[in-house]
Amino acid sequence: MGFIIKVLVTAVAAFVAAYFLDGVDIVDIKTTIIVALVLALLNTFIKPILVILTIPITILTLGLFLLVINILMVKWTASLVSGFTVDGWWPALLFSLIVSFVSWALEKIVGAND
Repeated sequence: MGFIIKVLVTAVAAFVAAYFLDGVDIVDIKTTIIVALVLALLNTFIKPILVILTIPITILTLGLFLLVINILMVKWTASLVSGFTVDGWWPALLFSLIVSFVSWALEKIVGAND
């Protein structure tokens, strides 16, 4: 049950981020839920591998390279999900930051981590 709540919270966060950002478009609610599912799957299975493989460059950049990995996850999601478009690296960065913050805030309100 916790996974479903987290996906729905991420979907709400993605919808909020797409509403406020000019370079990010999500067609409808169904697409928003699919975006949240794909982001969850990529962040669960692919992101840890990328983080491990890029440890040296992450150390050299004092952790800022993790933002590049987040951007890649968002851009990859946009390429996999039709109806979800991201028009560049800056909107992808802002999208990932907004989704992270809104998800964190909503999980605190809903209590999804309990």
